[in-house]
This record gives sequence, structure tokens and C-alpha cells, in this order.
Amino acid sequence: MTALQEKPKATAPDGPPPRRRGRRATALAGTDRLVLGLMLGIPTIVHLLFVWIPTLGSVALSFSRWNGIGGFEDIEWIGVGNYVEIFTEYPRFWPAVQHNLIWLVFLLVVPTSAGLLLAVLLDRELKFSRVYQSALYVPMVLSLALVGFIWQLIYTPDGGLLNSVLGLDKPVDWIGDSDINLYAVLVAAAWRHTGYIMLLYLAGLKSVDPALKEAAALDGASASQTFFRVTFPVMKPVNIVVLVVTVIEALRAFDIVYVINKGRNGLELLSVLVTDNIIGEASRIGRGSAVAVVLLTISLGFIITYLYQVFSKENRT
Repeated sequence: MTALQEKPKATAPDGPPPRRRGRRATALAGTDRLVLGLMLGIPTIVHLLFVWIPTLGSVALSFSRWNGIGGFEDIEWIGVGNYVEIFTEYPRFWPAVQHNLIWLVFLLVVPTSAGLLLAVLLDRELKFSRVYQSALYVPMVLSLALVGFIWQLIYTPDGGLLNSVLGLDKPVDWIGDSDINLYAVLVAAAWRHTGYIMLLYLAGLKSVDPALKEAAALDGASASQTFFRVTFPVMKPVNIVVLVVTVIEALRAFDIVYVINKGRNGLELLSVLVTDNIIGEASRIGRGSAVAVVLLTISLGFIITYLYQVFSKENRT
């Protein structure tokens, strides 16, 4: 036998191995790009046409005096004159602001508390809880205009349901009396809003870790202490959502008061002033736009706060 010949050792290549050239897995075909472009482009165009362009147009027109007749060359630019007028000379502005604030406080206190209470009761897995949830949420499905018609039948002085149940010698004009009609309408708005708040809090209660409640019970906490010191603080994101939703609901209230008496005689709201000035008999587009900008500014304050809370939480995680 001859000696085994030693195999030559393999030498390492001088440079890195060549990269394989190929199509990336994330590359999109032409048809996919077209579909993606349409899915993103069409909603963006619609959003710009119906939200941002009218919004920016309202901001620009708030610095003008224009009745809507003629072209843009007929617009008279007056600076901040409209804002000075609505803050100092427009008699309906400050009552409308006061009514919007009352609307906001009422919705934050009454429907929010009632919705939270109903959510806590339904979270205990009561019998027929699904039926109760559906029945309480039905008013939210109705439009505010329809709610206004329903409660008009309830509040009618002659033959109305409420006066018939109370059996008063002198029927109360719940809608015509400017001292009480705002609160009568707020009851109707709360009837509609409570079911939505209940649903939000019920979803929040379902997401709370049961281990937290068990730990609190082992520490000797009562049911109320567990709720207010453990469960409710854990639902902070839900509380922020409820706050933002309630603020928007209070600021955009329009349909129900406009159906009842066109937002007059004690039911003035900022949204009604915008409508009356822009499409009313004496069209004052500049003044109506100024009121709309004030309403937008108040809304953006709460919306930006909500977005800051959401995105700051995502960054921390």
C-alpha cells in the first residue's frame, strides 16, 4: 500500500462571499401598488376636500366680512373685527358659551356617573345582562333629531306624557319656559348619552386583571375600596376616552335644540350660532366662521390632550 497522499488544505477566500441578488420579500407588484395607492389616496383626498379645506377656509373667512353673494373678489378683509364683535357686541354669544359649559358639566356628572354605575352592575354577570345592555344602548343608536321629536311628545304641555304622569293642575311648559327648558333638554341628551358611557366603562371593567381585585381582597379591602383605589385608577385610559367623548358631545350638540325651537329662547348653543350666521336670513359668513373657529379651538384643546396621553403612553412602552 502506498502512503495516503495528503489532501491540500482549502484556502479561505480573499473577500466576503458575494451577496445574492434577488427580489426583496417586501417588494410589491404593480397591481398591489395601484390598490394600495387607491386605498390610501381616495380617503386622503376625501378627508382633505371635506375636512381640512373647509376648516382652513373657515379660519380664513373669520377675518373677513362677506354675505356669500358674489365672488371672492367681493370679500372684505377686516382682520380680527369679527372676533372683537362676537366677544363684545354679539348678545347671543356669551349665553351660548354658558349653555355649552352647563351642557358639558351636566354630561360629565349625570350620564357619566349613571353609565359607570350601570357598567358596574352589569359587570356582575346579572341574569339577562345582554338584554339590559341592548335596551340601555338603543337610545345611542337614535339620532339627536329623533330624540328631540320623542322628548317633544313627552314635554308637550297639553297631553304630554310628563304632565299627564305628574297630574299637575297647571301644566308646565317644559320647552317654552326659558328658565327650565335647557335642563329639560339635558335630560333628553343624558338619556341618549348614558348607554354609550355604560358600554365604554363595561369594556374597561372587562379588561381589568382579576388578580388585582383578588390581591386587594386578600389585603382586607372592601368592595368599594377595591373599586375606587384599584379598579378605577387602572381604567385611566377609559376615563380619558370618556372625557374626550363627552366634551365633543357637549360641543357639537345641535340637532336636539334645533328641532325643539331652533336653538332660541334659552337654548342658544355655539353650534346654533354658527348655523344662524352662515345660512340664516341675514348671512354673516365672517361672523359665523369666527364662532366656528372658537368652537374648533376649544375642541382641539381636549383632542390634543387626549392624543398626547395616547402617544406618550406608547412611547413609554
